Amino acid sequence: MDIHWAALGGVFGVSLGITLLTVVLFSLGVAAQPRGDGGGHGGGHGGERTRGANRTATAAALLCFGACLAVAVYGLTLIIGG
Repeated sequence: MDIHWAALGGVFGVSLGITLLTVVLFSLGVAAQPRGDGGGHGGGHGGERTRGANRTATAAALLCFGACLAVAVYGLTLIIGG
């Protein structure tokens, strides 16, 4: 029985890289979620700007979570589908 160390190392490297990418994307998504602590308080002083920032943060968070979901679904299709 021969072990192809180069192939094993390649699989390990790609797996580690995708895992780290997914963790970083999920962490960025959690960090980008708006906290809900400033939407419209203060009598019109920056309320529109805060809402725009909240929309941008929500879009960024959804993009990160969507990328994580895409990675997970692709991995499952590689495992299940044949």
